[in-house]
Amino acid sequence: MTDQPTTPRVSDTTRPLVEVAGLAKAFGEHEVLRSVDFEVPAGSVTVVIGPSGSGKTTLLRSLNALDVADAGVVRIGDVEVDFGARPVTKRQVADLRAGSGMVFQAHNLFPHLTVLQNVTSGPVLVQGRDRSTAEREGRELLSLVGLAEKADAYPYQLSGGQQQRVGIARALAIRPELMLFDEPTSALDPELVGEVLSVMKDLAAQGWTMVVVTHEIRFAQQVADQVLFMDGGVVVERGTPQEVLTRPATERARQFLHRILDPLD
Repeated sequence: MTDQPTTPRVSDTTRPLVEVAGLAKAFGEHEVLRSVDFEVPAGSVTVVIGPSGSGKTTLLRSLNALDVADAGVVRIGDVEVDFGARPVTKRQVADLRAGSGMVFQAHNLFPHLTVLQNVTSGPVLVQGRDRSTAEREGRELLSLVGLAEKADAYPYQLSGGQQQRVGIARALAIRPELMLFDEPTSALDPELVGEVLSVMKDLAAQGWTMVVVTHEIRFAQQVADQVLFMDGGVVVERGTPQEVLTRPATERARQFLHRILDPLD
């Protein structure tokens, strides 16, 4: 497979790209994740839903080692880390982190850098890639997210939706195997949500492997291959969007979806 930034990179298509087994994380005495298991096939979209405090964001951050789990195994592509085998080294964390690109709730762009400089900072400063190549690829990615004309603008000159699309381009720029999205539209004004979801739908259509934490149920219905419903630090339900979103098996999932879809009832 070509190593172009606009093309998904997959190490091995004969097994799931992501495998998570027994993942656990506590903050003090509060158990946020309790033995979470799931797989993500290459080229698929997994959407994680659930109430606030259910462990969704911690799960996502654990995949990227932004939160170092207390126990369990995470494998992304060819990199596997057993968090129960202490100590977890900085090299293991770096290798795991290199396999995924993270898009956060807030845009987190560097305000003193141009849009293009924001996109190329990771490839150049972290990965040590040639600046001219990184800039060429960065412009390709900005075109991919519909912002080719904004390469020389600064973040303050962009709308919230445009800044989030730059964040997506920046995550893609490191050539990840997996894209992680942590409620990427939650901080946006309602009229800007659609432009970000449109880019994410395009990435899914192009075959990017994605794990998305979101409350955008319609997006999950349209794009997800797999939906995980979390509550209390565990995966309560998993299945296709039709199964989990239309015919949830548990009362807890039914209650949650009713409140999301019919908030005034």
